[in-house]
Amino acid sequence: MDVDALRAGTPGCRHRIHLNNAGAGLMSQETLDVVVGHLRLEAEIGGYEAADAAAERRARVHSGLAELLGGRSDEIALFDNATHAWQAAFHAVPLRAGDRVLTGRNEYGSNVLSYLHLARRTGAEIVVVPNDASGQIDTYALAGLIDERTKLIGLTHVPTAGGLVNPAAEVGRIARAAGVPYLLDATQSVGQFPVDVEEIGCDFLCATGRKFLRGPRGTGFLWVRSGILDRLDPHIVEIESADWDGARGFDWVPGAQRFATWELNHAAVLGLGAAVDQALNLGLDEIGKRNSELGDRMRGLLEDIPGVTVYDLGQRQCAIVTVKVDGVDSAQVVTRLAAEGVNVTSTVPGHQQFDTEDRNPPPLIRFSPHYYNTEDEVEHAAALIGAMVNKPL
Repeated sequence: MDVDALRAGTPGCRHRIHLNNAGAGLMSQETLDVVVGHLRLEAEIGGYEAADAAAERRARVHSGLAELLGGRSDEIALFDNATHAWQAAFHAVPLRAGDRVLTGRNEYGSNVLSYLHLARRTGAEIVVVPNDASGQIDTYALAGLIDERTKLIGLTHVPTAGGLVNPAAEVGRIARAAGVPYLLDATQSVGQFPVDVEEIGCDFLCATGRKFLRGPRGTGFLWVRSGILDRLDPHIVEIESADWDGARGFDWVPGAQRFATWELNHAAVLGLGAAVDQALNLGLDEIGKRNSELGDRMRGLLEDIPGVTVYDLGQRQCAIVTVKVDGVDSAQVVTRLAAEGVNVTSTVPGHQQFDTEDRNPPPLIRFSPHYYNTEDEVEHAAALIGAMVNKPL
C-alpha cells in the first residue's frame, strides 16, 4: 500500500491529523470529483436528466457493494444512512407480543431505541445476551437463550464506543442452526476490514458510506439475503419498492429493491460508488492488515501512558481505540487535540445503553486511525495525550 500516494490523493491529510474515521473518513479527491461533477451536471441539465445520464454508473454502485460484501447486486438497497437501512430490515420482521429479539450488550444506541419502541408498541420481549469474560457477546449464552419464541437475532459487529470485534460468524452459525433471522449492523466494520456475508451467515447487513469506506455523508445501504424475502413484510411501500396491480393492490418488486425509496441524493450515491471502487482496488485484506497495525500501535502507545485507561473489550480488536484520561474531561481532551490539529471524538453513554447498564463506562476519547494515517501521526497524538496527563488544566 502506497501510503504517500493515498495521502497525496486525500485533501484532508494536508492540514489535519484525522483520527476520527469511525465518525467520518476523509474522502479522496477522486470521490470528491465524482460528487461535485454530478452536482454540476444537475445544475447544467436538470436533476432527472443527470440521473438518466448516470444510470449505468448507479447500477455499478449496487454491483460494487455486492462485490464488497460477497453478495449479489439484487440483494442491495440504497439508503440515506445506515440507521434507516437497519430500521427497514428490523421493522420488516413480523413481531408481536410474546416474540423475543436477542441482542448484545454492545448494540448501537439507535438500534436499542428501536428495540425499546418495539417492546412498548407490540409487547415483544428484548433479551440482552451477556458478554463473555473478554467482553464480547457470549455465544454459548446466546445459543442457550434461543427458543421457539425467538424471531430475530440483532448484533452490532463493531460497537461505536470501543475496539471490540464481535464474533459475527459464530453468531451466524448459531442463527442458521436455529433457523432464526440474523441482522448485523456492520456500520463500523465495512471498509475497515473484510466483511463477507456468506462467511458470516447473516440474513441482513447494514452499513454506511461515510466511515471507513470514505464515502460522502448521507449514504447507507442494506444487504438482504434473497432466501429470506418471503418471510418479510417491509414497513414502507412506495413507487420504487412496489408495482400497482391495476386494481386495489400491489406487488413487491424483486429482490432487496423492495426496501428502497425512489428519491436519493444521486451525487452522493455516485460518490459512494467511487469510494467502494477505491476500497476494492486497494483490497480489503490489505486495508484490514494496515488498519489492524495502526490500531494496535495506537492502543499500545496509550496503554503505556500512566494515567490513561484503555476501555476496549473482546478477543479481537480493531482500529477503534477508546480511552479515559485521569483528571481531564473527555470532551475537553477532544477540544485540546483539535487545537493541535488532531481530529478525534468522544463517546456518550446514550449511544450504547446496554453496555452502560453493565459496566457504566464514563465518556471516552475515541481514536480511529485509517490506512492513510501514518505511524508518526499516531505517535504524535499519543504524545499529546501524555502531555495532558502531565500538565492537566
